Amino acid sequence: MTQRALDAALDTLGWLDSAAESLQANVKRVFDALGPSRRGVKNFLHGTWLGHPLHPVLTDIPLGAWTMTMVLDAMETRGARAGLARAADASLGVGLAGAVAAAATGLTDWSDTYARPRKIGLAHAGLNAGATVLFAASYLLRVSGSRAAGRVLAATGYVAAVAGAYLGGELVYQEHIGVNHSAGGKLPEDFTPIIAEAELSDGMLKRVTYKDIPLLLVKRGESIHALVETCGHLGGPLAEGKLDGDTVVCPWHGSRFDLSSGAVVEGPSAFPQPCFEVRTREGQVEVRAPTQHRGSYRLASAPRRA
Repeated sequence: MTQRALDAALDTLGWLDSAAESLQANVKRVFDALGPSRRGVKNFLHGTWLGHPLHPVLTDIPLGAWTMTMVLDAMETRGARAGLARAADASLGVGLAGAVAAAATGLTDWSDTYARPRKIGLAHAGLNAGATVLFAASYLLRVSGSRAAGRVLAATGYVAAVAGAYLGGELVYQEHIGVNHSAGGKLPEDFTPIIAEAELSDGMLKRVTYKDIPLLLVKRGESIHALVETCGHLGGPLAEGKLDGDTVVCPWHGSRFDLSSGAVVEGPSAFPQPCFEVRTREGQVEVRAPTQHRGSYRLASAPRRA
């Protein structure tokens, strides 16, 4: 399916936008109700502790398990064997458990999307939810003795799961959801003058450029911090955000990063911001990338607001 054809199909579903707005509001209410635990729960589900989103790690579980269910079901029909039936049911159950975990992480990530990614994400979630319901019904039929009917429902659910996986690929490869927008470019290996120290004032978020790579400089007392200015989550401009203590908050989706290390303090971003070593010499602020960020690497996609 081409991107244009997919957009045309989504446009026929006029209720998607209103449904998405309502669901996002409810998801945020659930997290707000957690009170002080909200940040920790969201960070876990986003995958900030993992270094990249947790959701794609978990999506392999239901799709892989249900693929095995299909294989075992096919083998069982060629010759009734109790062992094959038990194995098919077990893999189906593993897939159901994985689907619940994948849904929780996916819903958390989706709650911070807008426009086209939000519509595609809702369709993706709907197909996967439908697949999960069909596989759950299949499991109940199997344990009640109606294995033939259970296999039919499982096959239908598998088609829905594959269609959902296609839309998941659209989100990643076309909309760049879940990729690191702060990665890319050749960062300075040696200390390089960036700006005159006199141009920085305490607490100001200053955007500068090094070879088309936007950098964020922040002076805090006697210290100057520097990190890549493009938020890794969806490309938000950190220089347009705000300082909160020793962190900078992205203006688009509220990701919070430690100024000294670039570590994610609060998601939705799961990607630490690349930071720089900073020194002042002859009135110039000079920066260089730490060892792990030196050299050339893949350019990220151009930032976009989602």
